Amino acid sequence: MKKEPLGIGFIGSGFITRFHIQSFTAVRDAEIRGIWSPNRKHASDTATYARSLDLGDTKAYDSISDMVSDPDIEAIWLCGPNHKRVENMEEIVAAAAQRMMPLKGIACEKPLARNVGEARQVVELARKAGVPTGYLESDLFAPSQDAGRRLIWARGAATTGRPYLARAAEEHSGPHMPWFWQGDLQGGGVLNDMMCHSVLLVQHLLTRPGEPHSTVRPVRVTSHIASLKWSRPEYARLLSKTMGKKVDYRKHPSEDFASATIEYETNEGTTAIGEVTTSWSFVGAGLRHTTELLGPEYSMTHNSLDTGLRVFFSREVKGKQGEDFVEKQNSETGLMPVLPNEASAYGYENENRHFVRAFQSATLPELTFEDGLEVVQILMTCYQSAEQGKTLNYPPRGLDSYIPLVARGKWKPGK
Repeated sequence: MKKEPLGIGFIGSGFITRFHIQSFTAVRDAEIRGIWSPNRKHASDTATYARSLDLGDTKAYDSISDMVSDPDIEAIWLCGPNHKRVENMEEIVAAAAQRMMPLKGIACEKPLARNVGEARQVVELARKAGVPTGYLESDLFAPSQDAGRRLIWARGAATTGRPYLARAAEEHSGPHMPWFWQGDLQGGGVLNDMMCHSVLLVQHLLTRPGEPHSTVRPVRVTSHIASLKWSRPEYARLLSKTMGKKVDYRKHPSEDFASATIEYETNEGTTAIGEVTTSWSFVGAGLRHTTELLGPEYSMTHNSLDTGLRVFFSREVKGKQGEDFVEKQNSETGLMPVLPNEASAYGYENENRHFVRAFQSATLPELTFEDGLEVVQILMTCYQSAEQGKTLNYPPRGLDSYIPLVARGKWKPGK
């Protein structure tokens, strides 16, 4: 029997929200019925975009409460800015308490919050409301990662032993919106913004399919952060001109590069290593995801820019700046890789399909807010390690009250 579509309301209408909405063209049993943004025009434009994709009778709402109170809305996708996460959750939960029928789920885009204290608030709000949760981490659902992991574990690990080293990197030239660049609003710099993808991905790759991530436990963390590009005077001026006067990396920089080594202990008593790198200072065709997984007699590699489609334009071809080849596109001429369906390649289609099905069937999704909380705990440990310049046992003391120097406007490159 055909299921009734799950009515989804989106909070936020930025770049990532549009990726999610685009992905729903391939997701059955769901309709995008509502959009809320603090900018009414953005909400209206995004609702129009969703309707143009035949994703439902999408409306723009005047408030989160109005949207959550509408019985046509059955689940919420929370994709707003990090500094509004707790505030948005409080409004969702207050409105949900007045509903005749409970919400079927709340899914939250990465990271769950700016720091561990706020992440615990988000988890507790959802727990008290009794609403099922999902943590939206697209990398785990990317077709290439899923297929590679299954093959490695089914063939290589099954015959020669579990993998022992996973590497993941996500790099591009910098975020689209000013708040991402502001440490106090975003919760940090590139580490908080993008390493959240890689720290969960490496643990996932090292975890045997069908087993919980807790079977691969982080025990030690070593991290380093730096501002390699955007605090240089000429680029700091360019950034301020582009993003506004509140983004001034001459006075209040955030890191644009971060790396970490995470040592794990498996449930078999063996050691595994995760190496993660992320950057807003990458100069290349556009957003690049790279992954490696190594074991005793096998390996797996993936690079999102190694596409099957490439185009070339000579310097005589003139065009407006855009992102029609690949996200965070850095050039309009030359030889460029093309990702025809980024929403699928990056994992948004499989991710949203998974959470729709879980909320519809009232089953536990693969990732919940608790998983998002652990990611934030690891990220904050990375910041502590970088600030102290040493390896830390995990979890270190004081995580619940810790706020990185970057988020407090007190970090200086090279210090």
